[in-house]
Amino acid sequence: MQVRDAQAELSSLIAAAERGEPTTITKHGKPAAVLVPVADARKLHPYPEAPSFADHLLAFPGGIEFERDRTPLRDIHL
Repeated sequence: MQVRDAQAELSSLIAAAERGEPTTITKHGKPAAVLVPVADARKLHPYPEAPSFADHLLAFPGGIEFERDRTPLRDIHL
């Protein structure tokens, strides 16, 4: 399928991928990309699941104290 056709039919291509049907997308007549189901893509390119924000905060080493500089940055005229 050519890129311009894939752009017009993206929703149906995603639905096909969800059903397990890969689609090869061509550019200037040459294969450029393949739209595959997520499970197939993870087999080819496994990546760890992203940690939750709470896990990220809990991983902070702690014990570091920051001192705030209370000097004014500029004169204030009201």
